[in-house]
Amino acid sequence: MTLKKSISGIRGTIGGPIGSNFTPIDIVECVSAYGWWLKNKSESPKVVIGRDGRISGAMVSSMASNCLRFLGIDVIDLELSTTPSVELAVEEFGADGGIIFTASHNPKQWNALKFLNNKGEFISAADGEKILSFIDEKAMIFADIESIGTYSLHQNYFKSHVDAILNLDVLDVPLIQEQKFHVVFDAINSTGALAIPALLEALHCTYEIINAEVNGEFAHNPEPLPGNLGDLIQKTKDSKADIGIAVDPDVDRLALVCEDGMYFGEEYTLVAAADFILSKQIGNTVSNLSSSRALSDITAKYGGKYYASKVGEVNVVNAMKENNAVIGGEGNGGIIYPELHYGRDALVGIAFVLNLMAERKQKLSTIRNSYPEYTIIKNKMDLTSQEELAGIFQKLKDSFADERLNDSDGLKIDFSNGWVHMRMSNTEPIIRIYAEAKDNKTADELVNKVMNEIA
Repeated sequence: MTLKKSISGIRGTIGGPIGSNFTPIDIVECVSAYGWWLKNKSESPKVVIGRDGRISGAMVSSMASNCLRFLGIDVIDLELSTTPSVELAVEEFGADGGIIFTASHNPKQWNALKFLNNKGEFISAADGEKILSFIDEKAMIFADIESIGTYSLHQNYFKSHVDAILNLDVLDVPLIQEQKFHVVFDAINSTGALAIPALLEALHCTYEIINAEVNGEFAHNPEPLPGNLGDLIQKTKDSKADIGIAVDPDVDRLALVCEDGMYFGEEYTLVAAADFILSKQIGNTVSNLSSSRALSDITAKYGGKYYASKVGEVNVVNAMKENNAVIGGEGNGGIIYPELHYGRDALVGIAFVLNLMAERKQKLSTIRNSYPEYTIIKNKMDLTSQEELAGIFQKLKDSFADERLNDSDGLKIDFSNGWVHMRMSNTEPIIRIYAEAKDNKTADELVNKVMNEIA
C-alpha cells in the first residue's frame, strides 16, 4: 500500500488500485474535500497552487485545479514553483489556502498534495481529519455553470520570493555581494534550478549547476544525503568553489558541502542558520525530537532557550509560536524563519549561511568545525501494524525505565551519552530509528542496545 495520509499531506505512487495508490480518483476526492473545507470557511475562496518538477506534476496540477474550479473556487497557478514560494504567495495574494504538488524527497514515481491554510502554513491535524471526513461522507457539493471558479497564471514567482529574502533586516546584502562567492549546486532536476539562480545572481555569486534540466528524471535519489551527493562533493572540490549546495525537489530542505568537499551535515544546516540569527537577536529556538543536540548547545551559548517538538513541520511551527522562537526547523535541513514565513525554506537558509561566511570571513569548513561535534545515524524498519509498534514501545519503556523517556511522538530514550528516537514515519509505512552521540561508534552501540531489547 503506497497511499499515505498524514499531517504531512497525502502522498503515494502514481498508478495502481484506487485507495491504495495515488490515482486520479484519490486526487479528485482529496482535492474536492479540501476545497469543500475552504468553502465552509469562505463564500468565495481562492487558492494558490504550485508544483515541483516531477514527471506527473502537470497532470496532477491540472486535475486539482479543475476540481477546485468545479467547486466555485478561484485558482492562482504558480506552475513550476517551490514549497516556500507557494507558502509566501498565499499570503501575498490574500488567498484562503494553497496546494503544493510535491512528494519532497521521495523518488520520481511518487507525488503528493500538501495543503496550506490562509496563512500559507500547513493545515493542522484536526483540519486534516475534517477534510478526510468530507471524503467519507461524500459531503462535497459542486458549483453550477454560472459559479465555476476562475483561473489565473502567475509564472516566475521566484523573483517575489527572492525580493522578500533580500528585504529582511537581518541580512547584510552588500556584504554578501562584495564576496562574489562561487557556488556549485545540485538542483536534482527540479525547480531549484529555477529558484536558486535568481537568489545567487541577486547576491552577485557565480555558480555552476548540476542536474539542471527540470524534467523530474531525478539523476540520483532526491534526498539530499551524503550518499546521494557524490557528484556535488567532487564538483565543489574540483571547481574550488566556496560552497556546495543541495536541495530536495521542492526546495524546502538544504544540505551543504564545504569548500574542501567535506559534507557539512544536514543536521548542521539549521545550526549554522541559528548561529547567524542568534548572533543578531537573542531568543529561543525549536527543532523536532529527532534533531541534533547541537542546536540546543548553540542556543544556550547565546542565552536563549531550546524547545523540542513532535516531528512534522506543523508541530515545529506550533512550538515556535508557543515559545516565541526566533528561528527553528528540522534536522533534515529545514530552516524556518518567522520574519519571512512559518515554513521550511532552503533559499533563506542559503542567504543566512552566505552572510555568516561573509561576516566572519571564514571558510565553511572552519565554521563547521566550530560547532559541537555529534553524529546522527538514521535507520528504518518496516511497520507491520500499530499494535506491534505499541508493544515495542511498551517493552522499551519497561527496559529503560531509569532513563529519560519522551513518548510525545513515538519514543525517545535519552541516555547520558546520546539518544535514540523511534517513531512511525509521517510519509512512509515504516518506523524511523534515529540515534545521536559524540561519534558513530557510540551511536551504533546505542541503537544496538535498544534493538536487542526488541529482538
